[in-house]
Amino acid sequence: MRRRDREITDIQEIEEIISGCDACRVAIANENIPYIVTMNFGYVGGKNPHLYFHCATGGKKLDMIRNNNFVCFEMDTDHIIYKGEKECDWGMKYSSIVGYGKIFFVDDETEKKSGLGHIMNHYGGSGNYTYDEREFARTKVLRLDISEMSGKRK
Repeated sequence: MRRRDREITDIQEIEEIISGCDACRVAIANENIPYIVTMNFGYVGGKNPHLYFHCATGGKKLDMIRNNNFVCFEMDTDHIIYKGEKECDWGMKYSSIVGYGKIFFVDDETEKKSGLGHIMNHYGGSGNYTYDEREFARTKVLRLDISEMSGKRK
């Protein structure tokens, strides 16, 4: 990171930023073709931090993940634009997270339900969830095992 004075390395601060984010962008690449998609997510911290996502059972991102499951992710929050007297004095305050890892398809039914629960909890849900079996069957759950991440605040 070029601006070390803005870097956040404390995991508690990073997790506070994650809890305030409402979307995560996942960048995928195959054969020099980049693709980025914005997704809802649930975060699980601890010794092996990971993110859960849900989506349809088919599509471009899934095809790309099958070919290359190494991804980058980004999320941001706390946006405040500030104005200055000159054009270059304008800017934006923010908090962001960037990380890397490998993304996997979750096929185990128990983990799939747990992953969906983490997503629901991130957006304000709580408790035990029940799922319509037809909808559950049409939902793909992905788990991104985070190998590294860092935060930045301006």
